[in-house]
Amino acid sequence: MARACDSDAAMTKNLFFVGIILAASGVLSPPMALAAGLAYGLTVVHPWHLDAKRLSKFLLQASVVCLGFGMNLSQVVRVGRSGFLYTAIGISFAMALGMLLARFLHVEKIQGFLISAGTAICGGSAIAALGPVTNASEEAMAVSMGTVFVLNSIALFIFPAIGSMMHLSQTQFGLWAALAIHDTSSVVGAAAKYGAVALTIGTTVKLARALWIVPVSLGVAMVRRSGARVHLPWFILWFCLAAVANSYIPWFHAEYATLAKLGRLGLAVTLFLIGAGISRQTIREVGARPMIQGVLLWVVVGTVSLLAIAKGWIHL
Repeated sequence: MARACDSDAAMTKNLFFVGIILAASGVLSPPMALAAGLAYGLTVVHPWHLDAKRLSKFLLQASVVCLGFGMNLSQVVRVGRSGFLYTAIGISFAMALGMLLARFLHVEKIQGFLISAGTAICGGSAIAALGPVTNASEEAMAVSMGTVFVLNSIALFIFPAIGSMMHLSQTQFGLWAALAIHDTSSVVGAAAKYGAVALTIGTTVKLARALWIVPVSLGVAMVRRSGARVHLPWFILWFCLAAVANSYIPWFHAEYATLAKLGRLGLAVTLFLIGAGISRQTIREVGARPMIQGVLLWVVVGTVSLLAIAKGWIHL
């Protein structure tokens, strides 16, 4: 019996390493890496759940910075300037609607706020930043994170298909993904699958959206008179500096191309780690009401932003 348990544990660890190697080598595309991670997380017990969670956070930020080496600064600035206005409007709408849905569905107030913020701003990053300043319990954080991560995983698969069905241009799709998908990882993954232009626009607008973590966290801390530290998304500054280097220091273009490729491979590994972190227990813990709130809010935000982009009301 002991040998059988040891054998199962060794196989579980080996499968985990195989998934990372396949993602890092480029054999698995970002959507496939996420699918492999989900298959792993839903079928076996993750041996390094907490370590993988910390690694995925660092790797995502490093991958986004590396992607900056493949982008032109002037385009980043132009897209970011327009995207900042759109994200401000979108965040205000999503937060207001999310809190109304939470009240209607009788979702606990702080939990409903975290799900609304995760949908409106930047998924798990927003929840992690706002949890301490709202004095959220571990249960509220876990449920909110679980809701956002499950929906975020679904988005990576269905958004490119919807974009193709709607005949969205790469510019339109990149903007839509940035405004309607929760986490940076899935925005970049979906946009990369759609095309290079979509990747540039999706990443840039998404980072403009992520910047709202700072004023929202500071505002909540002031209202609640919380002394919790507000974490600044410094990796966005490094992303911009990478774009500066690519645009104005031309002597290292070969190295920049290599770094940009490493960013795409790092993203695939990140998505595998995120998928592997979603277990059957995660889904059970979410519960019906928070999930219903998250689904309804996400569907409305995604549909409204898609229609606005398709009609030309929102454009870059």
